[in-house]
Amino acid sequence: MAFIVVIEDEQDLLELLEYHLAKEGYETFASLSVQPVRKLLEEETPDLMIVDRNLPGIEGSEFVSRLREEGVDIPVIFLTAKVADKEIEEGFLRGGDDYVTKPFNFKELMHRVRAVLRRCKPEESDVIRYRDIVIKPRSHEVVIGDRRVDLTKLEFDLLLELVKNSNIVLSRDQLLERVWKDVGEYQDRTVNVAVNRLKDKIDPDKSKNYIKSVRGIGYQMC
Repeated sequence: MAFIVVIEDEQDLLELLEYHLAKEGYETFASLSVQPVRKLLEEETPDLMIVDRNLPGIEGSEFVSRLREEGVDIPVIFLTAKVADKEIEEGFLRGGDDYVTKPFNFKELMHRVRAVLRRCKPEESDVIRYRDIVIKPRSHEVVIGDRRVDLTKLEFDLLLELVKNSNIVLSRDQLLERVWKDVGEYQDRTVNVAVNRLKDKIDPDKSKNYIKSVRGIGYQMC
């Protein structure tokens, strides 16, 4: 089931979009502005975003352009009243994968959603295994034994980094740099809290001891 974010500043239309997407079986996150979406993206990776261009605070294509500059490659469909050829070209140049103009047909929009998801979310081909942990990086899926484990984006990235470097001890500074991307804004305690939260999820009964704490240094998968 794909997870789709919708940003639309008209409440009635936002609710209609949410309804039609849910009817097609998609999980949705609907917002009237970009601020809640910014917060969401710190923890989750949606499969697709549907973005209006006339938004409060920041123009929709400018918001997407900034995400692209930050390395966020989530597929985007612009859904907008900006219909001039120059505006449509601008939407694609700023990172749009498709462009739907208002007024629009909901059935056509659903077809476009499916098409973009097919194009941008290929079949899973890479799988990482460690002990009884199976990690699928493309779909951000983690399975331990026969149990699927729901992780936030941060927790997933942290687990993946530890597994990829299972033969070495990673310092807290290394984890901050590789997972959080900016050492200066965080402290060692940030890593400790995140690792403990990850441990609780992947080893709730404390029987497998996947992650070893190396005092004064950092952490290692074991």
